Amino acid sequence: MKWDQLELDPRIRAAVRRANLNCVRDVLCVSALDLQRFTGLSHSDVQQLLAAAAAACRRRPPDPAVLRGGQRDLRLTVGCPVLDELLRGGLPVGGVTELSGESGAGKTQLALQLCLCVQYPTQHGGLDAGAVYICTEDPFPVRRLQQLIREQSCLRSDVPPSLISSLQFSDHIYIEHTADLDSLQVCLSRRVPLLLARGLVRLVVVDSVAALFRSEFQADDWLERNKRLLTFSSILHHLSQEFTTPVLCINQYLCVSGHRCLLQIKQFRVMVRLMMRRLQRTVVRGDQSSALRRLEVVFAPHLARDGRDAAVWREGVGGVCSSDTET
Repeated sequence: MKWDQLELDPRIRAAVRRANLNCVRDVLCVSALDLQRFTGLSHSDVQQLLAAAAAACRRRPPDPAVLRGGQRDLRLTVGCPVLDELLRGGLPVGGVTELSGESGAGKTQLALQLCLCVQYPTQHGGLDAGAVYICTEDPFPVRRLQQLIREQSCLRSDVPPSLISSLQFSDHIYIEHTADLDSLQVCLSRRVPLLLARGLVRLVVVDSVAALFRSEFQADDWLERNKRLLTFSSILHHLSQEFTTPVLCINQYLCVSGHRCLLQIKQFRVMVRLMMRRLQRTVVRGDQSSALRRLEVVFAPHLARDGRDAAVWREGVGGVCSSDTET
């Protein structure tokens, strides 16, 4: 979209042209500080420019080629054909998915893998954009992410090595840390929409929503807790629908008096509810061994209630094959 099509002060349009920023996408790929330096505009002028560009992205009609392919029928691959088969191609685009399970089940491993998968072109199951990863409990696992990046050619043998080497994976994962519900709401209401509007990301991961609700509400605060859950559900659903973006919410079991319990996010309008379990068996592949996992479909209108065995390898989460041996 050209600048003449936007309602902007002529002075701002002239400054943008002098900086050789010819279209909306050129502006959205540049930071606000760089825009000030390139154009000589004030901070308030740059904010007005970014707001107009983001609004134009939201108004822009979908690409006819994308519509012919049925964008809302797209799936984001999980990077494993066995698990993709269970999910009929991967996570639905334009829907909220909840992934639950106990600590150590492999939920974060799968989320990291999706942050890499989303960066591939659509012909390889990705969405050709980055991811935003919101941490509410633990620090972001940078070292594990770097290992997954190094092992991508092993996990994604279906992708040409030249394409894998050309992708700067770590540059396109935006990490946010939120320690309470208020900061999470600010993140989801302000920073995440800006990243989505700029086309920088097409996957939102929240790891996890339930953790903050467990820490901030007591058992008898259930009414206020449910109200806040509904608020976050509405925000996530809106982001997913407006930007046709998959949203993954992680939820974790807690052990209380020897029993497992789970804060179900039943107020969330989820399209898919998955469960990941860690089994009491080990599987071996070559020089690697892993605790056996099970990814199960708990609820999804388009999926059968089924499951697949999986393991966490150096290269990522993968389905268990007949050549793998159990111990």
